This record gives sequence, structure tokens and C-alpha cells, in this order.
Amino acid sequence: MSQSVVGPPGSGARSGNPDYRRGVIEPFASPYLVPFDGTFDVSRAATREKDAPGKKENQKALEDAVERLDKLQRKLYADNRFSLLLVFQAMDAAGKDGTLRAVMSGVNPAGCQVYSFKAPTHEELDHDFLWRCMNRLPERGRIGIWNRSHYEEVLVVKVNPQYLGAQRLPYGTDDLSRLWKERFESIRTFEQHQARNGAVILKFWLNVSKEEQRQRLIERIDEPESNWKFNADDLVQRARWDEYMGAYQDVLQETSRPWAPWYAIPADSKSYMRRAVADIIVGTLERLPLHWPEVSEKEREEMKILRARLAAE
Repeated sequence: MSQSVVGPPGSGARSGNPDYRRGVIEPFASPYLVPFDGTFDVSRAATREKDAPGKKENQKALEDAVERLDKLQRKLYADNRFSLLLVFQAMDAAGKDGTLRAVMSGVNPAGCQVYSFKAPTHEELDHDFLWRCMNRLPERGRIGIWNRSHYEEVLVVKVNPQYLGAQRLPYGTDDLSRLWKERFESIRTFEQHQARNGAVILKFWLNVSKEEQRQRLIERIDEPESNWKFNADDLVQRARWDEYMGAYQDVLQETSRPWAPWYAIPADSKSYMRRAVADIIVGTLERLPLHWPEVSEKEREEMKILRARLAAE
């Protein structure tokens, strides 16, 4: 499957029958779906849709998707069997925060929980690398959003292996290739276990180009209201761009699976990126067998009596 853009948001189609028993719900067929056979190539992944609609059209499509998402979220909450976990990873200034605000703007905050994974605490370092993520999984009926995630351990830490020193790994770090292989295996197993227990996992790599990132970092310096977003360390990590792209390629090849697919979203156009993300989330939720809770005949008769009492007041 080519990573070049082959269609606009909304081109995804339903096909086949979901296999809920095994925890594999057929992924929404987006042109940005990362293949499951390990053939993903970062260098071929689009950062911009060549024939993308205009900003106004993208905003209108996003508004429509948000309205549908609001209804689906309420049904997800009422059904109370599945949870939805959204994982966002990207280079600095790719637009993660803005995408979260835009896509989730119409959803009841009582049904969502957002967590941003930063440098691990002392308590977190005293556990395995997945421990802090397990504590942040969404409950049934809720949408969980991870701004960065367990993937930092095979992205930032892989590019900066000196961070492993603080983790006090019992078998050391002499064989890093084996360590990354084991971590990928742990991640795949962890995500499959969650999927088998009702967690619907969607992972988004917001793929911004190096040139677009440069422009956005300059804007953070030039615009006073954005100065707080600027971090000099962003330039240090930017200087290792090629290493990060190699790490992302390994991540997407090793961990895009039917039970937890990755989507490589072009991120140079913010409006198009947000539209594409919303389309995938809505399309996925629409595939779930969600139902409004039903009441028994006895409860229905009791409600009729209570309604009559209220009407008579």
C-alpha cells in the first residue's frame, strides 16, 4: 500500500464483518492507514494533500464531523461496553493541541479524559515503561486522549538513549537492538489485550514537514502570545530530524496492527489535518455495535404511572 495520498477524507468505506470477539474491529479504510505488513516508508508519506479542499470547506466538514461525534460519544457512554483511546504522536509544532481542541470541541467533557505524557516521575521510573499508561486508560463508555504516550519510549528515548540510565533496567542496556525489539513486542501485546477487552485504539502520527515546522517555530518567536510555546530544546531535537524519522518508521512498521492501527496524517495544512482526524474517529465509532440501553416492561409500566403523576400536578 502506498503512503501517498490517494483520496480525500470521507473516502473510507465499510467492508467485511467486524470480529468483536477477537478484539479486532476492521479499521476505517482511510488513505492514511499505515499497512500492517511492515512496509511503511516515511519518505513516501505525504505531509500535504496535493488536491486538498480549501480551508472553508475543511472547516465545514469538521463542523459536521464534530456534530456526529457528539451524538456517537453520548451513545458510547450510554452503551458502556467499549472505550475509545486516541493516541497522538508528532514532532514539535505539528499541531497536536490544536487538533485536540478542534476535533473534541463539541463533545461532552464528562465523557472524555485527556492526558499528556511528559518526562516520567520518580514513581513512574520505579515501574516498567507501560505502567503509567495503564493507569491512564479510559473507562468503558469514555474517550481517552493521549497527547504523547508509551511511544515516547521508542521515539524520544530511542533517539536519546542516555535517558535509559534513569530507568535502572535490570538487564542493562548493552544490547539496544534487543531492547527496542522487546519493547515493540510489549506494546503490541499490551494494545491487543486492551482491544480484546473493549478498547478501540486509534493512533495518529501528525506528519509535518521539516520546512513547515521551521515556519511554525519562527511564528512562536515572532508572536508574543505564542512565546510561551517556544522551547529552545525544540531546536536541539529538530537537528536530529533524520534520526526521529527513522524512529517513526520503525514505530509505525512494528506497531500498526488491525487491533491498534496507525494513521499517518498530512499535517502541513492544519484545517485538512483536523478534518482527516475527525473523519477517521467518526468512521470508526460508526462501526461499533452501540445501542441505547433498553428498559424492561416492568420499568416501562412504572414510568407510565410516574408520568401520569407528573402530568396531574
